[in-house]
Amino acid sequence: MNDFPDQAARELVAAALREDLGPDGRDVTTLATIPEDQVRVGEIVARGPGVVAGGPVIAITLESVAGLVTAAVPKVDVVRVDGTRIERGDVIARVEGPTRVILMAERTILNILSRLSGVASHTRRWADALEGTGTMVLDTRKTTPGMRLLEKYAVRAGGGTNKRLGLYDVAMIKDNHKIAAGSVAEAYRLVHEKFPDVAIQVEVETPAEAHEAYDAGARFIMCDNMTVPVLRETVELLRGLGEPVEIEATGGMTLDVVADHAATGVDYVSVGGLTHSSPIIDIALDLVG
Repeated sequence: MNDFPDQAARELVAAALREDLGPDGRDVTTLATIPEDQVRVGEIVARGPGVVAGGPVIAITLESVAGLVTAAVPKVDVVRVDGTRIERGDVIARVEGPTRVILMAERTILNILSRLSGVASHTRRWADALEGTGTMVLDTRKTTPGMRLLEKYAVRAGGGTNKRLGLYDVAMIKDNHKIAAGSVAEAYRLVHEKFPDVAIQVEVETPAEAHEAYDAGARFIMCDNMTVPVLRETVELLRGLGEPVEIEATGGMTLDVVADHAATGVDYVSVGGLTHSSPIIDIALDLVG
């Protein structure tokens, strides 16, 4: 993958290292026990199966730590690139350089790599469940503060698709907006009038509300918490109105039922759990030479 959010990663690594190394930038155990000139090889190894994501963080973190302690930057050999499946015992990367740098960077590397690989691995389960259906799995804004770009990258690494990045790039009309504006149509009109160049997505709960949203101008319609029969009815309604419409099923989605929802003909299913509930992949760093 060549779309890694490098700047976001560097900002996160800097914050993580401040948290781990404290105001003086030190690892008291490593500085006391490891000679300054010692050089070792370390392997970053999967302790469980999944999909790897976040590999560039390894080099970024080692470079940052080397700068803090004025040491040579360890060499990194990435063995498993982002988006590839891993099994327990697989070597994800090898690093070689000053032992102090490797050990001071270890926890930051593993925390981020484990988290992003967990998101990618969870996403892959959804992508596999939808394979051949023509329906894609979307993420949401339910991300870890400060990690949104990285977690959305991990979703892509796992075979998923990103929805909007934030509140600024796409308008999404939901229940509270409809209530405040008075109706779906009025909410759509107000947003389009204020921000005519911004894409608008509208959440609906019934076929009638979907029709109202379409008539107002919406061409991306989110079907919220609909049963499969109602979702199918809504999809057939929208497909018959003339202009192309992107349709998303959202709310309460599980792996057990996602194929049934996909069979209705929706373009997308959105799953907040891709980022808010993905368990980490256990990854370790072992000195081997």
